[in-house]
Amino acid sequence: MRRKRKKIKGSLITLDEVFLDSRNMPGFDQERFEGRLEKPLGRASFLMSGVVFLIIGFLLFSRVFILEGVKGKTLALRAENNYFRKIPVLANRGVIYDRLNKELAWNEPAGRAYIDLPGLNILLGYVGKGSDSLAGFVGKQGLEKFYNLELRGKDGVEIQEINSKEDLISANVQTSAEDGKNLQLSVDAELQSVVYNIIKNTAETYGFEGGAAVMMDVDNGEIFVLTSYPEYQSQTLVKGEPIEEINSFLTNPQKPFLNRAVSGLYAPGSIIKPMIALAALEEKVITPEKQILSAGSISIPNPFFPDKKSVFYDWRAHGWVDLRRALAVSSDVYFYTIGGGFGDVQGLGINKINTYAKLFGFGSKTNIDLDNEEAGVVPSAEGKAFFDKDDPTWRVGDTYNASIGQGNFQITPVQAAVFAAVLANEGKILKPHLTDLAQENGTRRILASVSPENFQAVKEGMRIAVLEGTAAGLNGLGIEVAAKTGTSEIGSGKFVNSWLIGFFPYQKPKFAIAAVMEKGRATNLVIWKKLDKFFKINKNEWRWIILKKIS
Repeated sequence: MRRKRKKIKGSLITLDEVFLDSRNMPGFDQERFEGRLEKPLGRASFLMSGVVFLIIGFLLFSRVFILEGVKGKTLALRAENNYFRKIPVLANRGVIYDRLNKELAWNEPAGRAYIDLPGLNILLGYVGKGSDSLAGFVGKQGLEKFYNLELRGKDGVEIQEINSKEDLISANVQTSAEDGKNLQLSVDAELQSVVYNIIKNTAETYGFEGGAAVMMDVDNGEIFVLTSYPEYQSQTLVKGEPIEEINSFLTNPQKPFLNRAVSGLYAPGSIIKPMIALAALEEKVITPEKQILSAGSISIPNPFFPDKKSVFYDWRAHGWVDLRRALAVSSDVYFYTIGGGFGDVQGLGINKINTYAKLFGFGSKTNIDLDNEEAGVVPSAEGKAFFDKDDPTWRVGDTYNASIGQGNFQITPVQAAVFAAVLANEGKILKPHLTDLAQENGTRRILASVSPENFQAVKEGMRIAVLEGTAAGLNGLGIEVAAKTGTSEIGSGKFVNSWLIGFFPYQKPKFAIAAVMEKGRATNLVIWKKLDKFFKINKNEWRWIILKKIS
């Protein structure tokens, strides 16, 4: 539809007339017949525009700086990962063998696998995932943990090229994996299992809560047996199921995760008496032939009640005994006397007892190649003053207790085995070890100050203990054994730990053994006849080179 034109006084108004009207064009030049069609921008507008451009420029520059300078590497790496991916190439974990090349721990597609043989689990330990989910397995306890770096090896790296759909385009190994080292143990797996079952059956029969045993070469410190009861199941922990069984391990009051052989601390009881005897001989407190009367007890003045004497009892009256006989029958009165003094015998005193105990390795770690080893405690006057605030004074009675391995005296089974080896080899303190990878294998130091004659007297007493004394249950086994038994009271005396140390063959010792049964009823004092199966296996099954030598 055509628009109507407006009229002024009857005339039509055209577009040109509007533009040529000077009233519509301020600043119109009449002579040149021209004018400005728009108004110029003011200074404020230019300033405002400049500020806007500066702000926009600053924001753009800041964003570029952040992307390039601060996040540049991260974004570049992210961009690279969009096309290339680094994948770890896991190294094969080393295999663990016993001394006869029996596989004890190896690798399967599903993970780590362990031999199904009782008595080896807590020694081998187990593996689990590391903190990095791609880092493979790491050792969590036992040999798997101690030798984790050697067993694990070094993982490699594979570079994979992928597209935006995550499809693999190519793969190249950048760094090859280095498989872990295999471990060959000095342990005899089957013998260790036999010893474990002896301890397990003894504990179940006589009501002990646990036990441990260590057997070592008296010449070079090789460990043939190191077992602890009870134990967990390594394979169950690796699989992570069944959960009920794992929970039973974690909540068991008998502590199956505690390796009693290296971490269990026990008062040594009478197995410390050979050390007290050697100290008394070296310090000229007695001679081997010196006889002391054991009438069943000795009495000394009571510092708290002068009208009442303090009585220290023997486990029975033994009559007149010399050093060899005292060791054989384990006379407490004899060792009270040579340790703390009584009558015409001055006694060693606690300082010399402390010195000799440390000389024989007590109170220090053996540095065996296992984790969580305890150092133990050697009694001293300073120790009592520090720990016993209610009664800090050291008295003769405390020395009597120390002389028979009671009181604040604590050792581990592996320390007891090293001590038995020192008696057998007459002065060589060895570093026990489970593999050839252990550092400083062999002899650590030699007790040159202790005479061979004194060692011989003590060894003879230990042999008599087997022939007719407290260790008579080990007689007639086909191997000549020298041994010392011991018991140590726990708490009020309702429970005891039961000990055995020894070495064999007696004439030319090759092996030392230490075993402890933990927290049984006080009536269960002599349980070591159960070890007859252990010694018969040593002789009849020809497991070790030494057995060929003694045939």
